[in-house]
Amino acid sequence: MVKLSAIQLNSVPNVEQNIHAIAKQLAILSPTSNNSGVDHIVVLPECCLFFGASDQAQLLLAQQSENNSKGFSKDISKGKHDLQLALSQLAKQYNVTLIGGTIPIVTEGGDKFTNTSCAFNSLGELIARYDKIHLFDVNVADNEKTYYESRYTQAGNKACIAKAPLVNIGLSVCFDVRFPLLYQKLSDLGADIITVPSAFTRVTGKAHWQTLLQARAIENQVYIIAAGQEGVHANGRETWGHSMIISPWGEILASLDQGEGIITCDYIPQEIQRIRTSMPLISKKIIN
Repeated sequence: MVKLSAIQLNSVPNVEQNIHAIAKQLAILSPTSNNSGVDHIVVLPECCLFFGASDQAQLLLAQQSENNSKGFSKDISKGKHDLQLALSQLAKQYNVTLIGGTIPIVTEGGDKFTNTSCAFNSLGELIARYDKIHLFDVNVADNEKTYYESRYTQAGNKACIAKAPLVNIGLSVCFDVRFPLLYQKLSDLGADIITVPSAFTRVTGKAHWQTLLQARAIENQVYIIAAGQEGVHANGRETWGHSMIISPWGEILASLDQGEGIITCDYIPQEIQRIRTSMPLISKKIIN
């Protein structure tokens, strides 16, 4: 049996506070996740451990985390973090397959970071890493006006599947949802579920969020788990929230419009098989 969950957060530029907020929501799942025979897949939002500060602050955090991972410090109680270790410990403690939203990971040159979605199994082992491909370099009619992620972020270049015991999980991030070819590639790679950790702006979210998510679910006949940031953040940025889980038929199975919280539903593999058998889209593809 597989259960699907998305956690909605209002993350702050403080790693300890965000870890506490995530743990609080994961604790709600403990009775289910600790039962034998239940595989629980949980998705966190984009920038789940640090949000509401500048991209330059994200880069500094990535550099510090890299130093900590090399053994300088792993004492999170003193504000010194290996970000991947923090997510790994949460996955193991709460016995879930954790799609760790995204965290900044410094590049080899040290002058940029990747916006990376890390997937951990219930033993806390890293099973996949996806670097966000499509960076948010746009103008938006909100209080920030201009977003230029590529100033400090290095784009990824490879689609990625995380193989869980009973399901294949395709990884994507936020702005990726506007690029259907990535989702088709994940479907071709065998994805049954595609995760979409996000920090959609309130303006673009209101206009396009639900429509894009349902389209990606319908055209690829997969479950979509979209976990969002929500609310007003420390730097004044406003995010849309509206986390949701969508069926391969495009139905909204669970949603949370505002506030922090968690949504959950069952994963039914027979539903994917039924839809793909009755409407075999993959066999109709004529463009590689």
